[in-house]
Amino acid sequence: MNSRIVFFALVAGLFTLGIFQTVQRHFAFDIPWLPGETRTIWNIDAKVDFNAMGESVLASLTTPKAQAGYTQISQNAASPGYGLSFLNENTAPQAQWAIREATGKQTLYYNIQVLADNKSKDQKYTEMPALFDKEYDAASLAAGTEIIRDAYKTSADAFSLTRELLKVLNAETPNQNISLILNSEITKTDLLIALLNEAKIPTKKVGALHLEDGRRRQHLQPIVEVFQEKDGVITSQLFNANNTAAVNRNNLLLWDQSGKALLELVGGENSKVSFSMIKQEQPALAAILQKTEDNQLFNFSIHSLPVEDQSLFKGILMIPLGVLIVVIMRVLIGLKTSGTFMPVLIAMAFIQTSLVTGLVGFILLVAVGLFIRSYLSHLNLLLVSRISTVIIMVILLIAMFGVLSYKLGLTEGLKITFFPMIILSWTIERMSVLWEEEGAKDVITQGGGSLAVAVLAYFAMSNEVTRHLMFNFIGLQFVVMAFVLLLGSYTGYRLLELRRFKPLADKD
Repeated sequence: MNSRIVFFALVAGLFTLGIFQTVQRHFAFDIPWLPGETRTIWNIDAKVDFNAMGESVLASLTTPKAQAGYTQISQNAASPGYGLSFLNENTAPQAQWAIREATGKQTLYYNIQVLADNKSKDQKYTEMPALFDKEYDAASLAAGTEIIRDAYKTSADAFSLTRELLKVLNAETPNQNISLILNSEITKTDLLIALLNEAKIPTKKVGALHLEDGRRRQHLQPIVEVFQEKDGVITSQLFNANNTAAVNRNNLLLWDQSGKALLELVGGENSKVSFSMIKQEQPALAAILQKTEDNQLFNFSIHSLPVEDQSLFKGILMIPLGVLIVVIMRVLIGLKTSGTFMPVLIAMAFIQTSLVTGLVGFILLVAVGLFIRSYLSHLNLLLVSRISTVIIMVILLIAMFGVLSYKLGLTEGLKITFFPMIILSWTIERMSVLWEEEGAKDVITQGGGSLAVAVLAYFAMSNEVTRHLMFNFIGLQFVVMAFVLLLGSYTGYRLLELRRFKPLADKD
């Protein structure tokens, strides 16, 4: 009784481990359940134009950092003659070009690929940004103070205060205070930041890029990020100073989150930065592999192997599924096969040759092999010598069929070389002995059963969905093992054995 409890605990443990590992891999690495899924990748070019003044040039372009909705896959730059460095100082990543001397018009290119990724999150802030040192003239200071005082009355925190200020800034008929300030060459974005700064609310000016397929010569859209601290947790929200609606983060890449200049240029003038972008759809797995190429846990997997070895494992990892088919057909259905797992190896050969070509080739090889083997039985050879002769015979038959099919223009026939020669030799030997001992009926029964199981295993092992699942979710091997162990404890009737009870059913 205790042994049965241990057995079922083992089966349950394997099944649970396999399911857990499979689900964890899907949610942790975003491995898709089905093949053919795609992910969106944005390929963005930033073009930097300026005039060099005949001296050393140092150009620093702020680049995107980790943020919600997007994961950086790669970055590179085109800068002939310039030295290039990618910096990450003060949490503000930059691409920096340098050259000892440059004159005239200069053009630098920076390219980045980002994956649209719902699992990516904004970085958490550990401290509030500092307030700006900005002075108003007397009229602006008085007007700004009154605007802030009115907004305070109908707000509760930094975010609601910002919304109240936006209502005033974007009113159809602006009041005198707003008109007074806006007349003095200040944008709504700068005014909103100035008002919030006067109200002692930390803010940051963010340059956002609206992603739209095929757009060229785009510029960053200024957005205000407002901060507040509550219960020791710093949170922020994005606001567009030109309207009162919430900022839609869909297809919005926060390019410049430094709070400073997008481009810092020394040794040049008349600088300009423009953006072009294109949308690409890539297979989900390829995009995820690029995303997680630095993840050591993900690299500790079959995907870290060379492509040639991965292709080998794609076939090997399907064998347990074929084994499960064999166990089901033998234990539950009751089909007899020639050899326990020979159908799995034949199914793998079918995958290489195609089903029809494989069936024809297998039947021809076994039929001719049995005919020649029947002659060898009269020579009274030792087993080792007889098997060795059959192996050589099978190789000669495969070579002969290959040459013959090539001469006849049947290129499909060349694939017959994918059949496992040793397995075929043993199959011919076993069938020959069975023919001598039991007769042709048992040979046909076992041979037909082997082919039937091989065909079923072929369909299971060649299916794109099962190949995708078994290769990318290694935990499914434990699930298959659990089912095989469970079927191994089955002691009931097989389906094909129930026909023995048909006479009893007829009497009733």
